[in-house]
Amino acid sequence: MNYFVEGLQGSGKSTMARKLAEKYPDHRALQEGDYSPVELSWCAYMNRADYRRVLEDFPLLRDPIRRSSHEEGDRVVVCYTKIPTDNRDFYQTLEKYEIYNNRVALADFRKIVLSRYRRWKEENLIVECSLFQNIVEELILFRCLEDEEILAFYREVRKAIGDKEIHIAYIRTEAIGENLEMARRERTDAQGREVWYSMLCGYFNGCPYAVQNGLKDADGLIRHWTHRQELEMRICETVFPGQYTVFPSKRYGSLEI
Repeated sequence: MNYFVEGLQGSGKSTMARKLAEKYPDHRALQEGDYSPVELSWCAYMNRADYRRVLEDFPLLRDPIRRSSHEEGDRVVVCYTKIPTDNRDFYQTLEKYEIYNNRVALADFRKIVLSRYRRWKEENLIVECSLFQNIVEELILFRCLEDEEILAFYREVRKAIGDKEIHIAYIRTEAIGENLEMARRERTDAQGREVWYSMLCGYFNGCPYAVQNGLKDADGLIRHWTHRQELEMRICETVFPGQYTVFPSKRYGSLEI
């Protein structure tokens, strides 16, 4: 069985993934930024020429780049956020090769996502944000697709997954505003600055969907996440029936798992 842990930001996905990993020690648990057969968040997706250019441009990081690189046909996946360095230009350069935030054409985005689900063969995985969060956020916030278009895409995803054994652990949040405030208070730096929240608002406020719909900051995020959660529940119910379990955010225990 492969477990996909999904839910809104701050709902407790990392805690759920950790509990599943404890329950199933024979499974491999992956976080965002790790090399995954099904997800590319926080990773660069590069052609060979661009990869060689990066190796030439950052000679001091050549060895760690190679150790964090994984070949996929004519492409190379670089888990660049796992490479420690004070060189901010390195991160900014590799970030340009991510597939999210409207960095590739929609047709190419769809092709990349579907082809990787088709090729995926590994079993016994526990993965966070690898089925809904990053893809749904992309399709809503940057591609401005309608709900029915996103549902249609997920029917293609389901076909691409085929007969692989999967189960979705979906963490449903009833108090979206309260969860946001809690995460906002908890995710501060050593000086108490709300770095996570500031970055989140900067990301959200500037995306095409928020601009088109006049959404901004906490109120806009809550409206968007309310819609997103409803959509993701529809995807579970209509596209993955019998392959998901809904957990109330922060109100479940080992017995429920």
